Amino acid sequence: MSIAAQETAPPPWRLLLGYVRPHRWALLGGAALSLMTGATGLMLPLVARELIDDLAAGRTVAGALLTMSALVVANAVLGALGSYVLRRTAESVVLGARRRLSSYLLRLRIPAVDRTEPGDLMARVTSDTTLLREVTTDSLVGLGTGGLTLVATVVLMGFVDPVLLGVTLAVIAGMGTVLGVIVPRINRASRRAQDAVGVMGASLERVLGALRTVKASGAEPREERTLHEAAHESWRQSVHAAKWSAAAGNTAGLALQVAFITVLAVGGARVATGAVDIGTLVAFLLFVFYLMAPIQEVVGAITQYQTGSAALARIQEALRLPAEPAGGPAPLPEPGTAPAALAFEDVRFRYADDLPYVHHGVTFTVPARGMTAFVGPSGAGKTTVFSLIERFYDPDSGVIRLDGRDLADWELPRLRAAIGYVEQDAPVLSGSLRDNLLLGNPGADDETLTRVLKTTRLDGLVSRLPDGLGTLVGHRGTKLSGGERQRVAIARALLRRPRLLLLDEATSQLDAVNEAALRDTVADVARTTTVLVVAHRLSTVTMADRIVVMDAGRVRAVGTHRELVTADPLYAELAATQFLATGG
Repeated sequence: MSIAAQETAPPPWRLLLGYVRPHRWALLGGAALSLMTGATGLMLPLVARELIDDLAAGRTVAGALLTMSALVVANAVLGALGSYVLRRTAESVVLGARRRLSSYLLRLRIPAVDRTEPGDLMARVTSDTTLLREVTTDSLVGLGTGGLTLVATVVLMGFVDPVLLGVTLAVIAGMGTVLGVIVPRINRASRRAQDAVGVMGASLERVLGALRTVKASGAEPREERTLHEAAHESWRQSVHAAKWSAAAGNTAGLALQVAFITVLAVGGARVATGAVDIGTLVAFLLFVFYLMAPIQEVVGAITQYQTGSAALARIQEALRLPAEPAGGPAPLPEPGTAPAALAFEDVRFRYADDLPYVHHGVTFTVPARGMTAFVGPSGAGKTTVFSLIERFYDPDSGVIRLDGRDLADWELPRLRAAIGYVEQDAPVLSGSLRDNLLLGNPGADDETLTRVLKTTRLDGLVSRLPDGLGTLVGHRGTKLSGGERQRVAIARALLRRPRLLLLDEATSQLDAVNEAALRDTVADVARTTTVLVVAHRLSTVTMADRIVVMDAGRVRAVGTHRELVTADPLYAELAATQFLATGG
């Protein structure tokens, strides 16, 4: 899946430098060690030439052998140390990228989340950031150290014999021409491969998120085919990228072998004519051999950069998604804080530009304190009212005021700190029961927690659980019943001491006993807090101080149950049919 870019992206190398900058000194240290490793290797051919000259002249070679041994040991030690420093730095770059991206994704605007696949976003945090490890060491450092080593090697080769250097450079130039054709193809194939990984992650997340439904529908074979197709596409694109990367690597290897054979032939002829001695030819051949490492490093850096640039582009796309401003948590309302007043003034809203309006000029007022119930047919826009209050979405026109102040003027953390929200499906996060209860108020004391557990009738559940509040509730709360999850969500909201409590069908999965108890709790809370309820049961509606009747995105009536039964035909119909099943 591709996320549309909102602005012209900077080049990948500039993005990479942004991630590397905090670790530049460690990276430079590792690069210096790599250069020192290369320098010790480059000195070996020169010492070898001296050794051959000493042998030819009958001089002792002990000094040259000791020097070569010392260079070999130094090369190994410096190489190992440099590799460790660079790998550690690369892991730090990956850590920084994952922290930045995961923090940003938590602040995404809900409309941006609606338009993307969670599995694809997960792939960007995991798979794409992992590629930064290789692009930092193999590409950024490899290009620098390999390039410098390559230049130093060429200079020394020119010092040994300019003619043989010309032969070598001619072969390398041919290799460069071929690479110029291959490299752009690596970039395109790598980007498609990373996109395919995102699609595969999105497909897997889609199935695992509704695995019970898939099993109950007998849809495993069909979904299996979908997953296998996504995995095969990822494999196909990755193989395509690997093909071009292999072509680039083998082109470099072939060029060096051709260079070695050509130098051997031309150099042998020059030795035969007396233009150079055998020691010079051996030294030059060793340089050609040592030339292989920096050329492979540079070619590897270029090919790895193409893969990394695709990953960087995908990470940057995620970082350009609309997000809420960063900010720390706001303090929760103090006990006894005055409840909030709310007003909608001619609010119009739709979820996307290509979708119909959900609200067509919604207007109503909710005074501070008391309970207001929202009723109406499915699709009337009741739940959307709550989403707009939480500023998950912003209205297209009109104004929503809290305490007389436009919601747009509130800092989001302060706004949401004043609100307790129980969603329709009452989601529970993986972790312990205590973690879920304290999600919105981690500083709540045990006395407050105990009181809320009793209020929501969760104290009996806690006493039955093997580890009490420390019991793990499973992925999405699968170890709890639907009613228990609803009570956990309500307790979580009450622990925030909200000035405005939003309950979206909060009793839909409760049995009659627990519903009656919770209804009494909500009525008690409404005496000191402003409570808004989306209700489908008459027992909840009749206890409300006011009822807002919505239909097709408009408010058609506001009043009490007694008033609306006689004044509004739609409400009278709902009360006589939909609500009647629950009594009243």
